Amino acid sequence: MPSVPAHLCEHALGMLQGGMRTADAAREINCNVRTVRRLRQHYRETGRIADRPHSGRPCVTTPAQDQYIRTSHLQDRYRMATTTARVTPGTHNPSISAQTVRSRLREAGLRACRPVVRQVLTRHHRQQRQLWSQTHRRWTRQDWQKVLFTDELRFCLQHCSI
Repeated sequence: MPSVPAHLCEHALGMLQGGMRTADAAREINCNVRTVRRLRQHYRETGRIADRPHSGRPCVTTPAQDQYIRTSHLQDRYRMATTTARVTPGTHNPSISAQTVRSRLREAGLRACRPVVRQVLTRHHRQQRQLWSQTHRRWTRQDWQKVLFTDELRFCLQHCSI
């Protein structure tokens, strides 16, 4: 749940101390009424707006491991997260999960790349292509204007994600 920024909390407290109703202050800073009530109660008890620091869940990887994950995926964009999780060195936590690797890549702004699997051209395919090109090599512009190409390939004329 996103918290209300400090400047809006101060604004809400100022409105409450100025005599404004809780519902009006909540509407003014665009948050829930209960949030403003909790903010006022917290201010009465502690005398401050800021939350106490939270420990949160400890990070599984060290900054050095995070750097290793980023650089290894920048060097090999088709590397799988499971492979990186298996070979990431570390004394603090020797085993990390593939999901942790994916999370670190997402935090670094990197996206997964998968190699496109295509059918391999066999000797027969190459011979057929060569035969076709030799057959059509003397065609003129008028001959080619009668042809309609209807393959099912997708083309992207501008930068887009498929």
